[in-house]
Amino acid sequence: MSRICRIESVTLREHQRVLAVRVHCDDGLIGHGETYDKVPGSQAALHGTLAPLLLGQDSRAINALTTLCFDNIRYHGFQGAEWRAFSAIELALWDIQGKRLGVPVVELFGGAVRADLPCYNTCISYGPCNDYQYWQEDPAGLARSLLADGYRMAKVWPFDRFSEASLGQHLSQAECAQGAATLAAMREVDGGALALGLEGHSRWALPAARRIVTACEDLGLEFLEDLVPAHDVAALAALNQSTRIPLVGSETLFTRFALRELIERAAVDIVMVDPMWCGGLGETRACAQLAATYGLPVILHNLGGPVAHAAACQIAATIPNLWAVESSRALSDHLYPQLGSYQPRVSASGRLALPTGPGLGAELPAAWFCGPSLCASEGNGAA
Repeated sequence: MSRICRIESVTLREHQRVLAVRVHCDDGLIGHGETYDKVPGSQAALHGTLAPLLLGQDSRAINALTTLCFDNIRYHGFQGAEWRAFSAIELALWDIQGKRLGVPVVELFGGAVRADLPCYNTCISYGPCNDYQYWQEDPAGLARSLLADGYRMAKVWPFDRFSEASLGQHLSQAECAQGAATLAAMREVDGGALALGLEGHSRWALPAARRIVTACEDLGLEFLEDLVPAHDVAALAALNQSTRIPLVGSETLFTRFALRELIERAAVDIVMVDPMWCGGLGETRACAQLAATYGLPVILHNLGGPVAHAAACQIAATIPNLWAVESSRALSDHLYPQLGSYQPRVSASGRLALPTGPGLGAELPAAWFCGPSLCASEGNGAA
């Protein structure tokens, strides 16, 4: 038996979108997990709702603990803070199991189906890396910079700024042309050497989204992501019927149960899943397998800290129908070095190597688990 005796969480001052989690067992093993965004709610759910269920339980019983927690959450609605929080716990439990057996987590899921991972750079900013400003001010320069760093694919969102005035209901022809010009400038570098995806952040009504699709049709884009909200499956399906560009969706739908209608109604061509939101690594695999039964590939959404990145890579390596892992050079080059030794690098061919070492292959130093943002739960629990 290896009982969970303490659960800790802390908000990272260097990146306050991340909630870092540690799970302690009475045999001395410690596992690391993460979730991100909506951190105050996730931290409260972790210690208020989940910790009483998990303390005192056998850390090896990952399937049983997943079932226990899901059964206690779902009848109040599971697509929110509680399931983000559980995702971090589930990552930590796999980390513990890998450390217990002395193997990387990828081996706990049957081993890798590929030696390295396709990826793309999401063009956000952090520290001295200003990719978000770069693509707005000099999109061709950003494309050249990414290619020089080894990236072969990137994602930007040049239409978002036009959504605010009309709350996404209307996009003028002039605004549409401006957004498309940004994409065209990036695509023209080195004869289209940088593949490009468009992020929509669920900001558009269907007529405006159709106008964006028309503007992008001849730009050679790899995908269009979340142009309309993913819960509007009918609108997504209608949009998908009107374009040759693959539609991606959506990390905002947690678990295979939420994704099922999206897939069954042919509303997307590529399924996006976030291991740090959907319930962890086991549920990520389940979502990927569901997509595979419909002939669809998956992208792993991934914009957390180093533990989240390592976890996404570990499970991505086991997924035959993987399309790509999301990454960000702003975070990997400038945030992760502040938070430990894990720093993913992109190869000259634009691919990510798998993390090494037992467990997830990344963890935060113990010194980070202190200070006013630290919350801890310990004892025997109430389950």
